[in-house]
Amino acid sequence: MTASLTPSADAAQPASAAKPPLEILLCAPRGFCAGVVRAIDVVERALAIYGPPVYVRHEIVHNKYVVESLKRKGAVFVRELDEVPDGQAPVIFSAHGVAKTVPANAVSRNLVTIDATCPLVTKVHREAEIHHKRGRHVLLVGHSGHPEVVGTMGQLPKGSITLVEDIDQIEALTPEDPDNLAWVTQTTLSVDDTRHIVAALKAKFPNITGPHKDDICYATTNRQEAVKQVAPLVDALIVVGSSNSSNSQRLREVAERVGVPITRLVNRAEEIDWDAFANIRKLGLTAGASAPEVLVEEIIDAFATRYDVTVDTVSTVIEDMSFPLPRELRSEAAE
Repeated sequence: MTASLTPSADAAQPASAAKPPLEILLCAPRGFCAGVVRAIDVVERALAIYGPPVYVRHEIVHNKYVVESLKRKGAVFVRELDEVPDGQAPVIFSAHGVAKTVPANAVSRNLVTIDATCPLVTKVHREAEIHHKRGRHVLLVGHSGHPEVVGTMGQLPKGSITLVEDIDQIEALTPEDPDNLAWVTQTTLSVDDTRHIVAALKAKFPNITGPHKDDICYATTNRQEAVKQVAPLVDALIVVGSSNSSNSQRLREVAERVGVPITRLVNRAEEIDWDAFANIRKLGLTAGASAPEVLVEEIIDAFATRYDVTVDTVSTVIEDMSFPLPRELRSEAAE
C-alpha cells in the first residue's frame, strides 16, 4: 500500500473541534474499464464528426453522471429507435449490446448506426451464435431484464436460448437433448456466484460445453478481487456507482459476503448516510466500471470535511486493456 493523499485539519481549528482520524483504503483497479472508455469515446467522437444531435439507444453506460455530461454535449438518449427521427443524425447502440432486430430495424429506416457494444460482450454474442450453429441449446447465466442479457438472448431465434439466474432454476431444466447444451454468461456477474451456478450446470449436464475463456470480463473480475483484498481491513466500504449498474451491485454484494459491517452503493457524495459512518476508522472505497474517477474524488473530499483523512491505495493488478473505436469513427475513415 502506498500513501497518496493526506488532507489535514485546519491548523486554526480549536482542539475541541478536531476531526476524528479516518484511513481510506482505495481499491485499485476501480472505475472505468476499457469498454466504458470506448463507449464514451464513441459518443464524443460522433458528436465531433456529425455535430449534435447524436442519438443513443439506452444509456451508453449505466452512470447518471456520464449520461448527463454527454447530454450537455448534444447526445440525445432514447429507449427505442421509434424515438429517433428520420434523417442523417447517427444513432449509437450502447455498450451493453442489442438484439439483432434493433440494427435490422435501423437498416430498414436507412438510419446511420454506430455500434458501441463492448467487444467482450460481442465475444459472448459470437459464442452463442457458434453454439447455435452447431445444434446446441444455449443456457445464458445472467440477470433477467438487464440490457446485456436482452441483447445476448436476441442474437438467437426464440426458443434457442434459456436464461438461468440462479442454482434453483437448474433443477427445473428439462432440455430436449441434455447432451447437446452449451453455456455462456453475462459479463458483469459475481465471479463466485457464477462459479457455483456453472458447477451445478456441469453436475446436472456433464456433457455441457462452455466458453474457451471465461465470459466474465477482466474488469469485473479485477474489481471484485480488489474488494476482497480490502474488505477484511475496513469497518465500512462504499461502492461508487449507479443502482442499475450490474457490476457495481456485484461489488457491493462481494463486500457484504466477505463480512464488511457497513456497505453502501452511492452515485454521489450527497447520497452518503453520514449516521451510518459515524464511528468508523477505516473505510474501503471502490467504483464500478462505469463510474468516473471524479466521483471517487468527490467522496474523498466529502469525508475530508468531517474526518482527518489519509488515503492509501491497495493495488491488486495493473490494467492496460484498450479497445479501438469502431472503424467508421477512426480518424482515417472519418476524414
